[in-house]
Amino acid sequence: MFSISIGIIMQEIIRTLLFLIIIRCYSTLPDPHIHDIFIQMKYYVLQVMTGEEKKFRDLAKVNFRLELPEVDVENSLIWPRRKLTIRKNGINRETLAPIFPGYLFFMGEKLSPEVYWLLRRTPEFVRFLKSNQNIEPLEGSDKDLLMHFLNFGEIVEKSKVWFDENKKIRVLSGPMKGLEGRIIKVDRRKKRAKISLSLYRESFTIDFGFEILGKVE
Repeated sequence: MFSISIGIIMQEIIRTLLFLIIIRCYSTLPDPHIHDIFIQMKYYVLQVMTGEEKKFRDLAKVNFRLELPEVDVENSLIWPRRKLTIRKNGINRETLAPIFPGYLFFMGEKLSPEVYWLLRRTPEFVRFLKSNQNIEPLEGSDKDLLMHFLNFGEIVEKSKVWFDENKKIRVLSGPMKGLEGRIIKVDRRKKRAKISLSLYRESFTIDFGFEILGKVE
């Protein structure tokens, strides 16, 4: 019986190590093939005060390290962002902006009571979606949209584009690839495209930066 118990423990240790290795690869080597691995994971949506996403995440990380150190919060609490160029006082400055303002995502096989209460009592928390009483992981098109961006990493680079003879934008690569039908406005001078996104049937528009490569034959 003792040897059987040791065998079970070793299996759990190996399983945990493999999971952490996959997580590390995901965070450091974004690759479209990662989608096949992580599509089976569940993604729970947290709504926080808009503009306070970083504060919430930083406080949650501290609480996890103190109270639930076994949770790999560095990679489980996801905050997708995009690179943008902001021009102020004649100077261009690179910055990061949320893809889903006011939302973060917790990735895991389940949302345990311990994780639930730790996140809920973190300052700047608003609610889980759909509600605190009816928490549902992302599914369908909502999950597909999140996975689309996570395929490029937690922080997405600018897309590579060109304009055809009719001045229509053509996306070669990057997070805008595959979302051309959602583009509602293009500002060629600022090198930005306004894209319509949605989450739980709530629509919003987000600016994505792009780099112009010129005409491609």
